[in-house]
Amino acid sequence: MPKIELNTQNTENFITNDELKKTQEQLSIAHDQINKGTGPGNDFLGWLRLPSATPDSLINEINETAQFAMENSDVFICIGIGGSYLGAKAAMEFANHAFYNQLQPDKRKNPEIYFAGHNISSDYIADLLDVIQDKRVCVNVISKSGTTLEPAAAFRVIKEHVEKRHGKSEAAKRIIATTDKQKGALKQLATQQGYKTFVIPDDVGGRFSVLTPVGLLPIAASGININELMDGAKEYEKIASNPDINANPAYLYSATRNILYRQGKAIELLSSFHPSLRYIAEWWKQLFGESEGKNNGGIFPASVDFTTDLHSMGQWIQEGTRIIFETFMTIEKSNREICVPQSSNDEDNLNFIAGKSLDYVNDKAYKGTAAAHLDGSVPNMTITLKDRTPNTLGQLFYFFEIAVAASAYLQQVNPFNQPGVEFYKKNMYKLLGKM
Repeated sequence: MPKIELNTQNTENFITNDELKKTQEQLSIAHDQINKGTGPGNDFLGWLRLPSATPDSLINEINETAQFAMENSDVFICIGIGGSYLGAKAAMEFANHAFYNQLQPDKRKNPEIYFAGHNISSDYIADLLDVIQDKRVCVNVISKSGTTLEPAAAFRVIKEHVEKRHGKSEAAKRIIATTDKQKGALKQLATQQGYKTFVIPDDVGGRFSVLTPVGLLPIAASGININELMDGAKEYEKIASNPDINANPAYLYSATRNILYRQGKAIELLSSFHPSLRYIAEWWKQLFGESEGKNNGGIFPASVDFTTDLHSMGQWIQEGTRIIFETFMTIEKSNREICVPQSSNDEDNLNFIAGKSLDYVNDKAYKGTAAAHLDGSVPNMTITLKDRTPNTLGQLFYFFEIAVAASAYLQQVNPFNQPGVEFYKKNMYKLLGKM
């Protein structure tokens, strides 16, 4: 059952039926390029059938490894950068308790989850070592090559700590490497030390890897049901097999954003109305930014957290340069409900919402914001998620992956390469004296 609804009503004043019809024709071509493997970057289409093609044996192996971590560690550290951590982080923020690591162990029932290798900061790593000092630790290091500087440096430090804390032989049981099947520095080290390993498929790029062991193992270690996650993705894989924008909301999203882009709307704001969506937006930014930002073109992906950012960015969105369009993300049903209590003297003048849930108030804030931004000539559409279940999350991951592939082909760029990312690395390594 579809758990994602796309409403494009607030773009109708900006988009004609003729534009949609023409874009539908282009999307049908893009759909064939994706599904027949005839478009640029077709050697990186492994993500397309991951939901339906991933064997149960791999899911079981991931679940068994996650169970080992749950039973034998107080802390699980995921080391990676970009697509090697953002999908897992997004899933945990979406599906788990907002203060997951602060819960008492008997309420959490899973290890604390921390991330490393996504920055280069002495303070961050030192502070993390303080937190894990006397705790049992499992580590999942994620890197195709094993030589990407940020995760490699973090792993070297954390590996030393784990070996001192547990001893080298025991540490080897507690380190899981997700890496290349045959080659690379991390694969070689894992073989030498006897680490448990999972494979990053050769035909799946980092930003599309959340439904591989890259994302699935840390997600499972946090207690999220990855079987349900994959079931949701599988359901959306079926929906996405239809090229018709009236039957495939992901393609309607692609069509709408590309028409607006051709009208000069160069920035897309992903505006979320639930704190659990913050890292979905971070994951989305990499997915769309790396896939589309090429040849001096592409829609710039930005995100805001509402209602928080309405008090900081709201003025610019309402009346700033008209080069933006907006995609709202809302959740129909939260996990829990809190109502505003009645006050006998109404000292804060809030009795007009007494007895109403915070989600009810938040929904009215969203609707008021969407109407205001439309009045301010900001076209906007809304993605509504049914709930915060793993099934819905799986559908959302696939929704965005298929949408960006089609969208990039509409813009006539390769969705699956990222040549520009290498430039900073070359300069950094040169400055560091690497030959």
